[in-house]
Amino acid sequence: MARVLLAGESWINASTDFKGYDAFPHAQLEIGATPLIEALEAGGHQVTHLPSHAVATDFPETLEKLAAYDVVILSDIGANSLLLPPQVFAQGRPFPNRLKLLAEWVGRGGGLAMAGGYLSFQGFQAKANYHDTPVEAVLPVSILPYDDRVECPEGVTGELSGEGHPVTAGLDATWPLLLGYQKLTAKPDAQVLATVESRPLLAVRDEGAGRTLAFASDISPHWAPTEFVEWAGYRRLFHQAVSWLAGSEE
Repeated sequence: MARVLLAGESWINASTDFKGYDAFPHAQLEIGATPLIEALEAGGHQVTHLPSHAVATDFPETLEKLAAYDVVILSDIGANSLLLPPQVFAQGRPFPNRLKLLAEWVGRGGGLAMAGGYLSFQGFQAKANYHDTPVEAVLPVSILPYDDRVECPEGVTGELSGEGHPVTAGLDATWPLLLGYQKLTAKPDAQVLATVESRPLLAVRDEGAGRTLAFASDISPHWAPTEFVEWAGYRRLFHQAVSWLAGSEE
């Protein structure tokens, strides 16, 4: 099974409770990655979760360190967290460009996936900022240069498309509802495996000796509500996706 590095999909929630004259500030770390981690570990994969606040300091900065993993998943983590470690932002010193590093690692045989969210692809107010980067160059989709979110509070459903593929084998033709997604365009050499409102929801591509995958919606709320996360196909989908990215599909 695959060795997976999951980067992102967490946040720190800071708030203040006001009770009459007194106020009580408090903060809490929230982890959105739990459903995906549980699904992958149930499939036998070894998952290392690097929460968002640790990406800038701890994400691998060499090919040798990336070689410890078969698959890297970027989920709800913006490009700045990879580009601006403390050495660059606080100390003004050079540091490896980890977007270029990921692209090179894929070309040498790595498997890279990006899942949607407010800090994925281009993201909320374009703050994720992966447009025109080495990561976009290897993904199976082109990324818009502006806010690419499509909010769907009424709920939309994904549907399988195209011919069969190991990533989508055994899945329902129509998927449970989603509450939003990223507006993406499939590259000419990509294979679109599922669509939402006639746009790519799931796409894959070979890149050099490696493979890449884009999932335009979320792996957890709010875009992936209970109906999707608890769907029997959720575990199958992401297990098969990681297996294919690692080149170990059945």
